[in-house]
Amino acid sequence: MKSKFRHIALLGKYQLPTAGGAKPSTRLTLETIAQFLHAQHCEVILEHDTAANTGLSGYPVMDVPGIGKNCDLALVVGGDGTMLGYSRQLAQYQVPLIGINQGRLGFITDIPLNAFADTLKDMLRGEYEQDKRAMMHAKVWRDGHCVFDALALNDVVVNRGATSGMVEMRVEVDGHFVANQRADGLIIATPTGSTAYALSAGGPLLHPSLPAWVMVPIAPHTLSNRPIVLSDPGEIVIDLVAGRDASANFDMQSLASLLIGDRITVRRSEHSACFLHPKGWSYFDTLRKKLHWNEGVA
Repeated sequence: MKSKFRHIALLGKYQLPTAGGAKPSTRLTLETIAQFLHAQHCEVILEHDTAANTGLSGYPVMDVPGIGKNCDLALVVGGDGTMLGYSRQLAQYQVPLIGINQGRLGFITDIPLNAFADTLKDMLRGEYEQDKRAMMHAKVWRDGHCVFDALALNDVVVNRGATSGMVEMRVEVDGHFVANQRADGLIIATPTGSTAYALSAGGPLLHPSLPAWVMVPIAPHTLSNRPIVLSDPGEIVIDLVAGRDASANFDMQSLASLLIGDRITVRRSEHSACFLHPKGWSYFDTLRKKLHWNEGVA
């Protein structure tokens, strides 16, 4: 049976850590996957930076906008961070992504590298589960002007400076005053991001299908200040009241330095990420495996 996808973009992480022994080179890995896709009668397109940094050649090369306009599938090789970066860039083009895990945790890059061929054969024929993930659109405002604009798939985080004390933030939801919070920071996370930084700060797990996000204080001064789950069609506004060297992080991959009086607004993005998983994939299977639930149970 022919592949359902004709034009497939191959995108990868360029440098991988060497922990616990040598790993196969990125170039060799991508070349092996490219040859497999070619054997499935798919046209392989290399992402520009991936080709430039690995030296892989012999295939057409496009930048991310070109991939968005010309490809019907993006195959991302790397870890969750690589997947986060490309999903934000490709969201506006509605290109679905498949993640091959060459990282460590792999919450959203869920196909093991050593099993990619058998898994992809079925997926390319249309046997997959589609998983749409909501994204956030965040802006930093200063003196009435937008000075930073970013998408986030995981979270928007306001953090204190590395050597300073707590930050104080005034928080509103849909125009309603919530509280003045003093803490090391504040996390606004999507359901996808609820298994990331928000989880380590004591936040709940949110199923990806929920139209919600979670607001989680980081080490709050008032111990009764707890995480809260919010409906995502609304707007969250965070005003920086006090705190030196504070910053706003978006998926921990882009950063804006903040000044007292800056305002951060967070709304649901009109774009969403679309992940494809192997047939039979379950979010709960992922939680059980990645969070090591039921270990030691006979």
